[in-house]
Amino acid sequence: SALRLAGGRSRCEGRVELELAGTWGTVCDDSWDLADGDVVCRQLRCGRALRVHGDAAFGRGNGTILRDEVACQGHEQHLWDCPAELEHDCSHKEDAGVLCSEHQEWRLSGGQDGCAGRVEVFFRGLWNTVCDSSWYQLEPRVLCHSLGCGEPLQHPSFNHTLPGKMFYLCESPQPSLAHCRWIYNKSALCYQSRAAGVVCSGMGP
Repeated sequence: SALRLAGGRSRCEGRVELELAGTWGTVCDDSWDLADGDVVCRQLRCGRALRVHGDAAFGRGNGTILRDEVACQGHEQHLWDCPAELEHDCSHKEDAGVLCSEHQEWRLSGGQDGCAGRVEVFFRGLWNTVCDSSWYQLEPRVLCHSLGCGEPLQHPSFNHTLPGKMFYLCESPQPSLAHCRWIYNKSALCYQSRAAGVVCSGMGP
């Protein structure tokens, strides 16, 4: 068996999908709760569940609905170790999803539009700033591309005013900053840093 999250903005957010005998299917949201989400997040090395979703919040899946009335205690190693009904009365409009704590998403704030400003990353349930101590050419380019904002034009600096600090180091082009090396709240790496910013060439929303 295998497990994945689909339809989210990172591998740690999305619709819960299980593989059985080579085909992927979904989980029904009946009695889907945080204990069930915790097991999924931990199994995927995505931390813990911040929120669980029903009603196909990440889109409707395909294939068979493989589990209904999932009843994890929260300590199980795998989702398929949890009690569940294999027969169901659900449709894909009830596909279950989860947002895990290790999910990362980004925004640019304080600029003229969504393609300029201070870089902020949502991680472990909070918005945080990014240290500019390793904010070279590649890191802003990865971010501008992942936001659909074109190429980086400038790298202004800002003050750190949010609870945590993220450090990114990209060694090659990647689909998002989460695919680069990243370290959270390690003060030595961020010593005397300012908060990274970027002005991308595209027009933001």
